[in-house]
Amino acid sequence: MTGRAAARGKEPPPAPAPPQAPRGARLRRGATPWLFLIAPLALLLTFTYAPIANMVAYSFTDWDGVSPELHYTGAGNYTELLTRPELFEVFFVSGYYLAASAVQIVAALYFATILSFDVRFRNFFKGVLFFPYLINGVAIGFVFLYFFQDGGTLDSVLSVFGVHTDHAWLGTPTSANISLAGVSVWRYMGLNFVLFLGAIQSIPGELYEAAELDGANRWHQFRYIIAPGIKPVLSLSVILSISGSLSVFEIPYIMTGGATGTETFVIQTVKLAFQFNKTGLASAAAVVLLLIVLAVTWVQRRLVPDDRVDLV
Repeated sequence: MTGRAAARGKEPPPAPAPPQAPRGARLRRGATPWLFLIAPLALLLTFTYAPIANMVAYSFTDWDGVSPELHYTGAGNYTELLTRPELFEVFFVSGYYLAASAVQIVAALYFATILSFDVRFRNFFKGVLFFPYLINGVAIGFVFLYFFQDGGTLDSVLSVFGVHTDHAWLGTPTSANISLAGVSVWRYMGLNFVLFLGAIQSIPGELYEAAELDGANRWHQFRYIIAPGIKPVLSLSVILSISGSLSVFEIPYIMTGGATGTETFVIQTVKLAFQFNKTGLASAAAVVLLLIVLAVTWVQRRLVPDDRVDLV
């Protein structure tokens, strides 16, 4: 009995170590991910970082964009930008688009929350809300150019309800900027809507069921489940909205060309480069805009850190 007990209590021999792969196989295994990254990294360097480096280099010259010769001017272009207030006054136009971005985020979050629940025809409404984002920006600009013209679609619709106005919607700076900002809300709300809807649908359904058992209504579910669960996506939408408000170009350039007080910083930069042949100054303006967007993004990330949300 003593021998059997001793045999049972004896530790089993350690398992043999798995055979180590050859050195060549380990090297190939480690290099495989980099082989797949060669193409995208080459494209990223060629079409993103190399043009940015050239733009920064041109910002220190007086190049006109045509002549093969260019002269180094140091920080002269940046000094001119900072000493000419009219070059920065166009940033006030971005305030209209910033306010429109807030409306756009609130509206997209509202529709995403409503359509995340069991609502009739919700797939139809999802398509309706996302469809404007799929349309080409040039087409949207021309459509709304006829929409806001005198006696156009908007005036015709208002006349049906007995409202007759001789107001030129694109004739004054205030009404023109409000109209253009409204077009941006209509076009880009679908993108935020899809982002919010995807984030809401990724929240486990058991949380909603537990909340309903505890007597929580829709508002409580939004406040304590949906809002914390989509915080990272909401933070991303805010960053995209702020950067987009500072770099608006497509809609105002097509509809007004920057006239009637609707010129944005990007439209001004394009005119400096291609209309006044000041590519060096335009490159400096583009670098300044890039730094402003990066600074705003950094501040936003510091104020609202992207913490991991654990609802379970």
